[in-house]
Amino acid sequence: MKPEALGGSMPFRRVLPLLFLLLATLPAHADVRVEGTRLLVDGKPFQAHGVAGWGNLDMLPGLGVTTIRTYGDNAEDVLDEAQRLGLKVILGFWLEHPRRGFDYDNPAHVGPQMARLREFVLAHRDHPALLMWGIGNEVESELADDSRVWPAIEEAARLVKSLDPHHPTLAVLAETGTDKVAKLKAQAPSIDVLGINSYGESVPSVPARVRAQGWTGPLILTELGAIGQWQAPKTEWGAAIEPTSTQKATLLDKQLAAIGPDTAGQILFLWGWKQEVTHTWHSLLLPTGEWKQTTEIMAKAWDGNTPGGNRAPRITALAFAGTNSLPLGREISARLEASDPDGDPLAVEWEIMEEQQTLLKAGDAEPELRRYPEAVRKASKEAVTLGGLAPGAYRLYVTVRDGKGAAAAGNLPFRVE
Repeated sequence: MKPEALGGSMPFRRVLPLLFLLLATLPAHADVRVEGTRLLVDGKPFQAHGVAGWGNLDMLPGLGVTTIRTYGDNAEDVLDEAQRLGLKVILGFWLEHPRRGFDYDNPAHVGPQMARLREFVLAHRDHPALLMWGIGNEVESELADDSRVWPAIEEAARLVKSLDPHHPTLAVLAETGTDKVAKLKAQAPSIDVLGINSYGESVPSVPARVRAQGWTGPLILTELGAIGQWQAPKTEWGAAIEPTSTQKATLLDKQLAAIGPDTAGQILFLWGWKQEVTHTWHSLLLPTGEWKQTTEIMAKAWDGNTPGGNRAPRITALAFAGTNSLPLGREISARLEASDPDGDPLAVEWEIMEEQQTLLKAGDAEPELRRYPEAVRKASKEAVTLGGLAPGAYRLYVTVRDGKGAAAAGNLPFRVE
């Protein structure tokens, strides 16, 4: 290019410094590449050790977290906050689900979604915290016929790659199924990284099951956690029995040890809290902000530390003294055994809530639950007596806090007849 073309009559020697200054002020995106089963960031192997969610992010770098995964909300805020903390972001774009009425054969549905995706990529593709694009989440879930999903993922991924060749594309499936990975590989070749959401005892076998279906690229466990409510044992009346926070931590320790060497990353679900059967089932934090023993496991696996080296309380026993079915007009008691490995004095809170009746699929948000504080008759750190409830299904919740930002949690379903 001739110097005159850079600025009319302005001398080239004056334009050049201005041009360099302009380029220096532009954000420099990371160089993210796929090499076999690995991710490389700026030429170095990268493990996406992270959490899915938003909020309470300041403590994440100290825990050994490198990555935050999002689902489509608060993109600019998450990216900026991640950059401040030295973290990378798997930036999710929500592809709508056919199970919720979205029709991938209808241009009136697909056209606006693709336009939003284009705008989304153009808005964030140069952010230095961006690691990769998350193309939907469990779009194939709850479908008898998923044949339209795979071409739809390919269309979205192809658009993303045309707009941003510098960051990989990731598709996230609800478990591997018997052939879902193979379908994705065959019909969505523009996907660079495979994400699998898996829970409970099935987690350790995910890498082998993925490779058995022919996937040869990087694999990330994009949601990872305790046994899900769909897997859990149930009471006689169908209430799922939730593990305590201590039991969840024990399982997570086994999961991370099993899958770490065979994946390009592990993402725990959910950093924050949500109501899904209970407010504690998939929540790594309590609504009041305390972290639980799973945070210790995360830090241990990823060479990090909990704040101040603090350790969370443990629940060693939580049970009713007798039946979990309470005759109308009678009282029932439960006992608790809890301890703190640091010897911190513990505060114990008991609550009674109604059982969730609006049980939704695939992680859709459920309504919060009514509380019954008047039903707690007597309470101590070791036991509680409850009564005075109308016929119905309920849960008894206990929260054990150490006063230093950590807690343990558990609950017991029961009914009044």
